[in-house]
Amino acid sequence: MGDVQKKLQDLSEEYQKFQGELSTSVEARQKLESQQQENTTVQKEFALLDDDANIYKQIGPVLLKQDKTEAVMAVNGRLEFIEKEIQRIERQIKDIEEKTEKIKTNIIQIQSTAQQAGA
Repeated sequence: MGDVQKKLQDLSEEYQKFQGELSTSVEARQKLESQQQENTTVQKEFALLDDDANIYKQIGPVLLKQDKTEAVMAVNGRLEFIEKEIQRIERQIKDIEEKTEKIKTNIIQIQSTAQQAGA
């Protein structure tokens, strides 16, 4: 019976580890989605500006004048990067969820077998 308890303990610890990873991944996705919203808003604002509008980029405590085309390309590049990162995190989340589901199923099987053996 001690062997079964050890196996269940190990599986529980592994399950908890994956739950922590899942939580971290979900937080990362939320942060990326927030950045995506911000950059999408900036992109929409750029679309409303005239081509000769003054755009400034903050670098540390300094505001530097930036060309609109350059600024638009930078925001588009960030949005592209963020989208790829969101997709990567989504795959990671799916993978972790599949692993936790397998562990959960394994725990239930072991508990069921142990109960049947005890009865």
